Amino acid sequence: MKRFPVFFLLLATSSFAFYGCKKYANGEELASSRNGKNASSENNSNNAVGSDDASSGAVYVLSNLASGNQVLVYNRSTDGSLSPRDSYPTAGNGTGAGLGSQGSVILHEKDGNSYLLAVNAGSNDITVFRVNGQGLTWVDKESSHGTTPISITAHEDILYVLNAGGSGNISGFHINPDGHLTYLENSTKPLSGNDVGPAQIQFNNTGAQLVVTEKNTNRISTYSVFGNGLTSDVVTHPSIGTTPFGFGFDNRDQLIVTDAFGGAAGQSAVTSYNLSGTGNLSLIDGPEGTHQTSACWLAITNNGKYCYATNTSSASITGYSIHDGGLTLLNADGVTGTTGNTPIDIALTNNSKFIYNLNSMSHSIALFKVNEDGSLDALGTVNGLPAGAVGIAAK
Repeated sequence: MKRFPVFFLLLATSSFAFYGCKKYANGEELASSRNGKNASSENNSNNAVGSDDASSGAVYVLSNLASGNQVLVYNRSTDGSLSPRDSYPTAGNGTGAGLGSQGSVILHEKDGNSYLLAVNAGSNDITVFRVNGQGLTWVDKESSHGTTPISITAHEDILYVLNAGGSGNISGFHINPDGHLTYLENSTKPLSGNDVGPAQIQFNNTGAQLVVTEKNTNRISTYSVFGNGLTSDVVTHPSIGTTPFGFGFDNRDQLIVTDAFGGAAGQSAVTSYNLSGTGNLSLIDGPEGTHQTSACWLAITNNGKYCYATNTSSASITGYSIHDGGLTLLNADGVTGTTGNTPIDIALTNNSKFIYNLNSMSHSIALFKVNEDGSLDALGTVNGLPAGAVGIAAK
């Protein structure tokens, strides 16, 4: 373990050239003409937003340093405030620049144990930590069976990683009782094509389907998951909105996806779909506009009433109420919260009482309280993150 506040302040002065979801995972900017919770975070529970459960917790961010990736841990107080705790090396490397993805670090509960799962995009592997209170214990590191892993998901004892490098693929692992990973032979499957610009992989709530969003092709891909953890070949579906990016599942297992619309000013949106047990998609609602620019990352409250999208080019968060999959803006102008410069990843705590977003250009975390009506109260900002930091998970 290594104390990091001074280290952060030094790195905060360095240059940083990440422009949020308008970039591919390899750093190329999307043409201007063209984002939750992970299923393993139990987002199908019935906890009320802003419930009286005011327990303390933690927030986790990946440093993504090319010289050695670390998980940066912040203690969370009952009032939502954060204080730096420690940094924990992953034994892998980051890229030092944005990944253009959602789900690079997640929390996962299994057999009474809590794990933190992280990608090392610069060394092509994934790391497992056991969560001990607010601290972490390193457990395992394994090859991602591809290059440039950018997103990770887990359901029960099965984990899948999305590799964006080369032609791209998904690869699966068994999570053993001690937290170590075993590669699932023959689990590696290609994406829908080459250079698809993948953004996220995630299980649905039942674990029967895997979903991958593709920014460059405007497609949403699905894989049916078998009992042994292996999957079917990819099935692709046209996205209703343009540039599908971050997504999550509400407590009815309905798929809610951000549409960045290639960074076109004021054109971003969010769209909801039904996902059948066989992997077919059908539109419920949308695209419902944010009236903001570059909606990319997404988080959904545990009770399924609200979702929030970060607008990378507008320095804002847009909130929606959800009713039977229908989406309604919480604010007519689409500004439910004002963030730091270039907001990217976003995460809710277990009880959905607090929301945290990572701001890539201002190297900060913005803190918000979630009210019963879905509105957000700003709680301040934590500064001094390293340039290139990505991913956020909270409990």
